Amino acid sequence: MKKLLVALGAALFLSLGVSAQAEIAFEKDVHDFGTMKQHGDASTEFVFKNTGSEPLIVANAKGSCGCTVPEWPREPIQPGASSVIKVKYDSKRLGPINKSVTITSNGSEQPKVIRIKGNIEAAPKADESAMPVKEPTMAPSAN
Repeated sequence: MKKLLVALGAALFLSLGVSAQAEIAFEKDVHDFGTMKQHGDASTEFVFKNTGSEPLIVANAKGSCGCTVPEWPREPIQPGASSVIKVKYDSKRLGPINKSVTITSNGSEQPKVIRIKGNIEAAPKADESAMPVKEPTMAPSAN
């Protein structure tokens, strides 16, 4: 009876400690755009790898506001395989950027948050002196 209890205890311990799971590991958690001009290309890619033993399923990626739009893979990421989450920021807004994308998956870290940061400066205005001047046209008089 004692051997049976020890065997059951060991089996229970091993089954709890060796649970198969997906794990998401990013190359970087933060992307810094630095200083960029208004209306510039404020898009980046976050590369990640499934370092777990089960397929990784990214269920959702949600930006912290409507100006931060993520795109994520809809198909399962097999163990050892890599993929990307693309993030685009609407750079028409001026000032500092500090936005997050919250990722929901079947990975062990729940939720996972990645960030973008930087600063958007006003785009230079077009040089009005270089623009062609349109001469006013006069309608013929009705004399």
